[in-house]
Amino acid sequence: MKGKDIFMVRAVIANPDDRPGFDEWYEKEHLPDALIAFGCERAWRSWSKSDASVHIAFYEFPNVATTESSTAAAVSDLVAEFDRVWGDKVTGTRDVLVVVGEISG
Repeated sequence: MKGKDIFMVRAVIANPDDRPGFDEWYEKEHLPDALIAFGCERAWRSWSKSDASVHIAFYEFPNVATTESSTAAAVSDLVAEFDRVWGDKVTGTRDVLVVVGEISG
């Protein structure tokens, strides 16, 4: 995976009652839509074990140029849809992570 880039989206779902709906929506709608819109190699998501309100999604790209061009073209529409569905119930941040090392055991 070295040399790959990861576009990371971190969401905080403040109300635990919103988590089941968020989980279903992200799994069935948002993650597949983002995978297609970004044209990334793969996408996956996770919930934090140390903070049950934190959800993180990862989108893998071959390099930083592809990450930046692919996400710039699609992120505004995806964010608009995210905000339409979740409004101020969920806060989020985005970041690009560059994989600089990998080791297998």
